[in-house]
Amino acid sequence: MNTQTASPSPKQPSAATAWFGGVAFTFFIALLGFLLAMLPGFSQIGQMACAIIIAVIYRQFFGYPEAIRPGIAFSSKRLLRTAIILYGLKLNIDVVLKDGIGLLVRDVGVIIFAIFMTLWLAKLFKADKNISLLLGVGTGVCGAAAIAAVAPIVKSKDEDTAIGVGIIALMGTVFAIGYTILRPILPFDSMIQYGMWSGISLHEVAHVALAGAPAGEDGLAIALLAKLGRVFLLVPLCFIFIAIMKRKNKGSEEGDAKIEFPWFLVGFILLSVLGTYVFGPVIPVSDGVYDALGVLTSWLLTAAMVGLGLNVSLRDLRKRALRPLAAMAVTSILLSVIAYFVV
Repeated sequence: MNTQTASPSPKQPSAATAWFGGVAFTFFIALLGFLLAMLPGFSQIGQMACAIIIAVIYRQFFGYPEAIRPGIAFSSKRLLRTAIILYGLKLNIDVVLKDGIGLLVRDVGVIIFAIFMTLWLAKLFKADKNISLLLGVGTGVCGAAAIAAVAPIVKSKDEDTAIGVGIIALMGTVFAIGYTILRPILPFDSMIQYGMWSGISLHEVAHVALAGAPAGEDGLAIALLAKLGRVFLLVPLCFIFIAIMKRKNKGSEEGDAKIEFPWFLVGFILLSVLGTYVFGPVIPVSDGVYDALGVLTSWLLTAAMVGLGLNVSLRDLRKRALRPLAAMAVTSILLSVIAYFVV
């Protein structure tokens, strides 16, 4: 009679431990990204891109931390949506509608051009269509936030979303620095024109702020106004993608029911309205509170991007990211040239 007993299997962490550990892990990597971004050179890339780089490197050397997957998944999905909702506070609807209608028309053209040109070049370069679509949206609208908002609608994989965010953060920083170098050379009639050029052609709000700062208060103000118009257009763009996906899936096995309504966009709109017409005009809110909420938004978005970055395989990245990167780079250059002549 065999009296040997089977060796006990490794003890699995409880659900609460796995959840808390995963969330804490993404914030820890976000902290490392914050510290890395304080170093010379990396400071221009920013906390988010630095954190994604660390997350991707961790995945390649240590693999995906399966034991804490629930918490990481929570960060990459729930915290991401929370960050987008809070991002709505950055949008002053009243300013856009009163002072930025002319810029809004240009912004519509920028978004259409960026998306379709990126997709056309992606087809020409035989690049990954999904990553190229995300990069086109990020280039045309507002960088990482736009990619994060559109990704669940178009059923993007976490890996593709992380690749898109990483590329947009890196390329946007390169272009923003390039703008500051070119500013004294280009024959602008005024810094208002330079600010407008920056606002309608650069990728992220942070990139616009970086490039627009040397233009003085007026130049920076018009740059941010132009950028806010593109942020404003994120909501209708998302609903256009919802309609496209519903039509695409009609009659297919996926069916209409599989298109999840992006409720976080409702929160985005709600906070935009509250931030424009309630917080300040009706309920006094100090600049310190807004600054704190801005910091919280950045940390939530960074932690979410860490969760996405942990899904990236460098082997796939080499195979799938270079051609979309080329398509996006060419689109960004063309957009900068065209925007220069229309401001």
